[in-house]
Amino acid sequence: MQLQDILYSQGFGTRRVCAGLVQQGHVAVYQPGVPEPVLCEDSSQDFEEEGLRFRVQGVDWPFKAKAYVMLHKPAGTECSQKPSAYPSVFTLLPAPLRQRPSKSSVQGVQAVGRLDQDTTGLLILTDDGPFIHRLNSPKRHVPKVYDVTAKHEVTPAQIQKLRDGVLLHDENATVRAAACEQTGSHTFRLTLTEGKYHQVKRMVAAAGNRVEGLHRSRIGGMELPGDLAPGQWRWINEDALSLLTTTT
Repeated sequence: MQLQDILYSQGFGTRRVCAGLVQQGHVAVYQPGVPEPVLCEDSSQDFEEEGLRFRVQGVDWPFKAKAYVMLHKPAGTECSQKPSAYPSVFTLLPAPLRQRPSKSSVQGVQAVGRLDQDTTGLLILTDDGPFIHRLNSPKRHVPKVYDVTAKHEVTPAQIQKLRDGVLLHDENATVRAAACEQTGSHTFRLTLTEGKYHQVKRMVAAAGNRVEGLHRSRIGGMELPGDLAPGQWRWINEDALSLLTTTT
């Protein structure tokens, strides 16, 4: 693939913009056995995409046919590209991830499910539409683990209600936690395998308490890394992707 097409596929702008980056000396490509990238000034030069690494305007990038990243969502942010009241989580990502093309249009990565503006924790973003569908599908029963801080002291009866199932407003059937364990006088860990609107907050309210703090710590078998600070993002390698759809 030509270098300008590679850069375009990775979200660095239109093909004309990408060609300009190359011609202006802003792009260097890593070569086998060479520790530092080699400056490339020919935007039509062909490269094998698999395993390709390059440097654009001083920042190193790996080639990714599809982008999969994790973000430690901070409080006070919205998971929408057009937020209504709070800053968008997408402003925490570099421009190429927001500009990756899809079917001849610029869509960038999308959030796999949403967290409320005051909820923190693990958020997955990708430009792989089928993967988003698989991870969000209630038929796959992918567990999502939340650490909940309650306003009032948590009682064993409330924990049992969440395990047995509670009836939410405007719902015809009870909704139950896949697992629920108390971790402190005002805290507990809740595991869900579906994703209804404001589900955790509504379930806790139906059980007789109120959510004061909410943090998603795990999706499937993937835990939020302890060294990933709020607002930071990280690539998810292909070997780790299978962890996201682990159901046990």
